[in-house]
Amino acid sequence: MGNGILSLSYLIGSVSFIYGLKMLSHPDTARRGNLYAAVGMTLAIFATIFLYTDKDGVGLGNYTWIFAGLIIGSIIGTIIAKKVLMTAMPQMVSLFNGMGGACAAIISIVEFKHMIHSGVTVADEPVLTTVILLGLVIGTVSFTGSMIAFGKLNGNIRDKMLPMQQVINIGLLVVIFSLLIGIVTGWIGGDNPMGMMYALLAISALYGVLFVMPIGGADMPVVISLLNSFTGMAAAFGGFMYDNSVMLTGGILVGSAGTVLTVLMCNAMNRSLLNVIVGAFGGQQGGGATGASGGTYKEISVSDLAVLMLYSKNVVIVPGYGLAVAQAQHTCHELEKVLDQNGVEVKYAIHPVAGRMPGHMNVLLAEADVSYDKLKEMEEINPEFSQTDVVLVLGANDVVNPAAKKDPSSPIYGMPILDVEDAAHIIVNKRSMKPGYAGIENQLFFEPKTSMLFGDAKDVLNKLVSEIKSIA
Repeated sequence: MGNGILSLSYLIGSVSFIYGLKMLSHPDTARRGNLYAAVGMTLAIFATIFLYTDKDGVGLGNYTWIFAGLIIGSIIGTIIAKKVLMTAMPQMVSLFNGMGGACAAIISIVEFKHMIHSGVTVADEPVLTTVILLGLVIGTVSFTGSMIAFGKLNGNIRDKMLPMQQVINIGLLVVIFSLLIGIVTGWIGGDNPMGMMYALLAISALYGVLFVMPIGGADMPVVISLLNSFTGMAAAFGGFMYDNSVMLTGGILVGSAGTVLTVLMCNAMNRSLLNVIVGAFGGQQGGGATGASGGTYKEISVSDLAVLMLYSKNVVIVPGYGLAVAQAQHTCHELEKVLDQNGVEVKYAIHPVAGRMPGHMNVLLAEADVSYDKLKEMEEINPEFSQTDVVLVLGANDVVNPAAKKDPSSPIYGMPILDVEDAAHIIVNKRSMKPGYAGIENQLFFEPKTSMLFGDAKDVLNKLVSEIKSIA
């Protein structure tokens, strides 16, 4: 009876994951979808704790340790989630994703030791051994890679490329797969493969570090998505190992969703995944677009911009990481409402890789209660720029850089961008003229139709809203 209820609980949990993931596709239902999936996971966890029994009818036990871990982890996770700023959300995603990879790796270590110490040899269970070791490798790479991504996003670690970096990484991959195949076939380790397992663990950890270390800031959204898929795959191997359907379903969903998102991110940058991994895009300070270096730019005052916007028919706002840093999403929404009250149509142009993680700008604006209908994807908004009176670029850089279309020597050449240069007036708000996250100077800033509005985005927008109100 207990196992029947456990299976039913796993089925309900699996369905909640699928339904919750489906609801994440729209901002109006995303929060509820996340809640449904969390409830399903909670059900699966407690059903496992209280209903699971092995073939001898023995339950898990160790309830003190289990609930101590649950309580401590829940408290830490709640505190971090409540205190984290939206600007630090990518770091938190990397950190939590790394914890998932670490759990998968630890499970593999424990199960491998248990298998060997129980007298079962690798030759007796080649399939189980393969699953355990794949979970170990992928989980470890996800953990160390995510920790490096966390450090880079948080500004603690700089991009670093070793001499012959690509050769070293390929060499480590060859060693990893050679060890894995050697352990499974019994060619390496023999009857006591524990030492080789730990060697595989160490090399996988080193590869995770060297894999992410040279990847530049502009590629971090892709890396985060890829590492997320790694963690899902590792969890799926754990589900296969334990014959646990809900763990398998959750891992497959995370792994497949992360893979699809990685492909979409690569397509949005017009780059292959291999090029992202070995290209180190954004890792070095690049040269400017043709003619950008040493160019001249003009500035615009807040009062002049207020008049320009107030007498425009339509305005498109392009949010970037600078908006997130300034925590100006609510003020930006206030600007939108003031313009809308004065008959100015306002839309938001969202580039797929704007910010530091996939969907960063969508999440940011949704937090400020911006209507989803006003958020326009790149393919939808680009044809409208030629009929747009004013484009206000808030802290974005690389996603509006025309070098992607005009300069074959630029590292971002071929990357699809927002065609803001087609608008009648382009206003760019930045703190300074420093290059963006990719380290590439932007020719757009020196174009005749472009005016610079320097300052913190929140402060500038507050002044702009006040100025428009006073004029109107």
